[in-house]
This record gives sequence, C-alpha cells and structure tokens, in this order.
Amino acid sequence: MAEKIIILSDSRSPAPAIPALLETPTGSVRDQLARPLHDLRISVTDRCNFRCVYCMPKALFDKDYQYLPHDSLLSFEEITRLAQLFIAHGVEKIRLTGGEPLLRKNIEKLVGMLSELKTRDGGRLDLTLTTNASLLAKKAQSLKDAGLQRITVSLDALDDAVFKRMNDVDFAVDDVLRGIDMAHQVGLGPIKINMVVKAGMNDQEILPMARHFRHTPYILRFIEYMDVGASNGWNLAEVIPSAEIVRRIGAELPLLPLQANYPGETAARWRYADGAGEIGLISSVTEAFCHDCTRARLSTEGKLFTCLFATGGHDLRALLRAGRSDAEISSAVAQLWRARGDRYSELRTINTSGIERSSRANKVEMSYIGG
Repeated sequence: MAEKIIILSDSRSPAPAIPALLETPTGSVRDQLARPLHDLRISVTDRCNFRCVYCMPKALFDKDYQYLPHDSLLSFEEITRLAQLFIAHGVEKIRLTGGEPLLRKNIEKLVGMLSELKTRDGGRLDLTLTTNASLLAKKAQSLKDAGLQRITVSLDALDDAVFKRMNDVDFAVDDVLRGIDMAHQVGLGPIKINMVVKAGMNDQEILPMARHFRHTPYILRFIEYMDVGASNGWNLAEVIPSAEIVRRIGAELPLLPLQANYPGETAARWRYADGAGEIGLISSVTEAFCHDCTRARLSTEGKLFTCLFATGGHDLRALLRAGRSDAEISSAVAQLWRARGDRYSELRTINTSGIERSSRANKVEMSYIGG
C-alpha cells in the first residue's frame, strides 16, 4: 500500500525573517532573474469533491484523508490584507483556486472583498477563479454579482466514461457544460476551458474537444501532464507534447500562431485559420516558460510559494497572527521575491531523461497550492 503523503509540514515552511530596514513598496520588485511580481494565486481550500488522477488520486486522498482544520485556513480578512500588500508590490491579477474554491463557505464574500481592491495605478484588479464547475451553475450569478470577472473551468474529456475515469467520482460532463453555459449567460468571461492531457487515458479526446469548442466564445487550453507534487505517479511516457497536440488538431483544423496577450502568459496561443476561435497550449514539460514567470502562490493556510514545483514555502500566516505590521510583512515579501531564483521546469526540460521519482518526493501537492 502506498504511504500517505503529508502535503507540507510547518517545519518546511518557516516564518520569513523581517528585514532590519523596512521599505516602502515601489510596485516593481524583481527577482534574481529580473522577473516582476504580477500574479497572485490564492488557494482558498484544500478540499475538493473530485479525485482527478493527476491531482488528488483516490488511493491517497481517500475517505479517511484529513483535511486542514478550519482555524488553520486564512480568514477572508487575512487573505484580503495579504492581497493588498501584494498589490503594492505590483500584483494586478489574482486567481482564486484550491482544491475546489467553490467548496469554501461564503466564497462570494471573499470575492466581494477582493473586488474592492485597486491596482497601484487605481485600476480594476483582474479577479478570476479556477473551478471544476461542479457547483458553478448554482453559484455563477452570485459570483458575478460579488465582482468576479471571469473563470477557468477544468474539463478533461467530452466522453462521459473517459471524464468519469479522470475525475473518479462519477461526475457527468453535462453538469460541467451546464455550469459553463450558466457562467457565460451571467457575463463571466472570457471563459477558458483547461484540459490536462494524459497519454493512454484521455488523449483520444483532443480532437473532440477542439471540435466542440470551435465557434464558441470559450477558449480551450491543453495542458501537458505535469510532475506536480509526488502523489500522481507522474511518468514522462504519459506526457503528450504540445507540439503533438498542435499537429493532431492542425491536420484537421488548420491553426495559425498568435502573439501572447501579455509578458508571462502561461499559454502559447493559436487560432483556427478559418476564424472559428482560438486554443492555448501550456507546455511546462517540453517548452518551459520559467524565464518570464511572474506568479506567486499563497496556500490555504497562508504559506507563500514562489514556484508551482516548490518543496517548501514561507509562513505569512505566522506573521499575520503574531501581530506584525503591514510594513513588516510587506518588506518580508519583497525580500523573499528578490531572493527567488526558481526555474524548475527549465532545468527539468534540460534533463528530462534524468528525472527520478525520488527527486520529486517532497514537492508540494497541487491540491494544496493550486494549479
């Protein structure tokens, strides 16, 4: 039997040091590779009602799995306070994630609190959320009313049997599609659809997904199966390279490349030659994009991670609950970002054949840190 994995212990996420000299944020903090801090992904819960094979496999995340107690989670007030400090350093985009963020009780209240924040230049914060859409039809209107601008939905197949094997909880495709359509009706958009492609499990769904979402207002994005965490049994042989996905689609539906919308965008963009829409390719395994990664991640219990593939974080919750001032926490965040040199995917791409499971055993789980 596989050993249960404890996602992260406090001993591996110490509270960051407070710099002796506090600083006033300038909005342009840079890391060791001159990358700015532009995006903040906030995991609001470690709970999920799916058991996707690449994220929370049922063999490990079973009915006896112990989730974090509620008092360990950041409160909405703590999340909002930290978000404001990150905005002062240049963050203009916040994505709520999980787990499944719509499982967090009164999530609309948090959306409303964050929607009132402004960027450094007084503009509107780009506020978005990633969901499996299981509760989206029910919550779309209230999320829009609270100030959410757009959503990203995870959908790994159109064939019901394949999708149910992927989510492993017998959840139907039609219920996801209903949630997507409801989100569109209430004005959450543009809506992006994320498909994680795993060879031998759902790669036969690449073309059906492309055909289905052509001539729709939705943007379909294909994600290479990534070696996030240690619980999903990742194997390079199960990765379908983005170049192969483009080849398969392009053979039937010709594609043309598009420019990125902004520096640091995760997905390479392509459009159908006949003008029927666009797709995206997220290629963390074969075409790493670490060089312009501008994302920080905040776990549901307030640990700051500077890379999706991190083995440890920095406990900002400890600073909050110790009564540290905004200036102290802000200066600590700036110091952490300046020390950041993460480029795991680039190093892994250089030496993909040399990856061993043992080298990944301590990486944080995606269900804890958010995708």
